[in-house]
Amino acid sequence: MENKHPTSNIQHPTLNNIVWHKTHLNQEARSKLKNQKPCIVWFTGLSGSGKSTIANALEAKLYQLNHHTYLLDGDNIRHGLNRDLGFDEASRVENIRRIGEVAKLFVDSGVIVLTAFISPFVSDRAIVRSLVEEGEFIEVFIDTPIEVCQQRDPKGLYQKALSGEIKNFTGIDSPYEAPKKPEIHLKTDTITVDEGVNQIVEYLKTKGYIC
Repeated sequence: MENKHPTSNIQHPTLNNIVWHKTHLNQEARSKLKNQKPCIVWFTGLSGSGKSTIANALEAKLYQLNHHTYLLDGDNIRHGLNRDLGFDEASRVENIRRIGEVAKLFVDSGVIVLTAFISPFVSDRAIVRSLVEEGEFIEVFIDTPIEVCQQRDPKGLYQKALSGEIKNFTGIDSPYEAPKKPEIHLKTDTITVDEGVNQIVEYLKTKGYIC
């Protein structure tokens, strides 16, 4: 399968002088070597819902099953690639756009890429889905009541947001738009991490992403 050309409608002057360079190897060849169907497993949910915890556990499980993965985590990305972005709405949109482009490259390389980001806006997640082929974007909604997330508050962020130290915090003074039809829906206040991981692995097996 040929890698999709950039799908952005935004025109940049320099693009007039750039031609897409075709490589000898394509996604199909890279995927065959890895014996898997590449995809983006996109974890979305409130801060403290368990996205990173489940994504980490899933990657460990897939590693045990001899599959090639890479995990992109929201906090880690902001230490490097997106360190220049803030947390206002425009910056958060750009944050997800960049992650989508990076995830798309991983898919083209034949890898199963896991992403753990709040990604609060439906439109932004839809843009990432549009970057890859149908079936290559698996939305995993980590559905946890905000009351539970506030009780967990592993980084103390809710406390800071409620006291006014942090602005534009999702669930407090910035909205979270829940997925309407996610491929996988996990309610982490009623299941264990292992149960969540097993549900995702079973989905990947049933749909033919892994053996």
